[in-house]
Amino acid sequence: MIELPVIPEEATTKRKRNKPDWLRVKLPVGKEYARVRKLVDKHKLHTICESGNCPNMGECWGRGTATFMILGNVCTRSCSFCAVATGRPPEYDEDEPRRVAEAIKLMEVKHAVLTSVNRDELKDRGAEIWYQTVVETKRLSPETTIETLIPDVKGNWDALYRMIEGGQEVVSHNMETVERLYRRVRPQAKYARSLEQTRLTKEAGMRTKTGIMLGLGETDDEVFKAMDDLAANGCDILTLGQYLQPTKMHIEVAEFVHPDKFAFFKEEGERRGIKYVESGPLVRSSYHAEKHVHV
Repeated sequence: MIELPVIPEEATTKRKRNKPDWLRVKLPVGKEYARVRKLVDKHKLHTICESGNCPNMGECWGRGTATFMILGNVCTRSCSFCAVATGRPPEYDEDEPRRVAEAIKLMEVKHAVLTSVNRDELKDRGAEIWYQTVVETKRLSPETTIETLIPDVKGNWDALYRMIEGGQEVVSHNMETVERLYRRVRPQAKYARSLEQTRLTKEAGMRTKTGIMLGLGETDDEVFKAMDDLAANGCDILTLGQYLQPTKMHIEVAEFVHPDKFAFFKEEGERRGIKYVESGPLVRSSYHAEKHVHV
């Protein structure tokens, strides 16, 4: 029998009105953060850390980790949790791999995370840009390790294999939520297909990773099932973090999950066969990403 942590009653009431104390973030500080901040401002570099208002930006930059978004900022999907613009994206920039690689070298990034919008309108889902960006980054910064947080390729496995053969150390694809909530949270995605993408990535010899948001109305048993499914499909690393509503137009927060519950889920995920679980209210896909190269 699984023993669930006892959560204080005050942590489970009036959740939609006020964020709890554990979601407060310290202002970023430190010499390394200041150095990266100066480079970003001086050269007008773009990172998802800033545009996504990530609560861990100061800590990650201080560790030499930064996340870059490629293939534009307009997505072909309309997920109810995501603040990225939805529509028909403009033509992508074929010179982007060089520019991203030069930015990573300029910033002296030790561990780079690359992510992108969905580009369903492209026959190769943007795979060639993915591949070239990893290759060019490795050429200019051979000591930099890379994680690619890739989108759902809609079963285009040729595109998947091209995306993951550039030499990156970690390949991530976020499940985002439990199976029951997919239609509401990720209406253009399929739970089973994302699991299959993780399985094929693992079978190709890659270190695999995914992320799930909590607080969308999922039950503990549904989280346990997702963990079991991920372990069975070769997922090495799982991140669990609190969903925060970006605007009033997006799906509401159903619950602010207590830190004790996150700690419990970490233990439970690793007990169920996932090698490493990063779990906490402020955890995001790229949080402590540099550690995931070696797990």
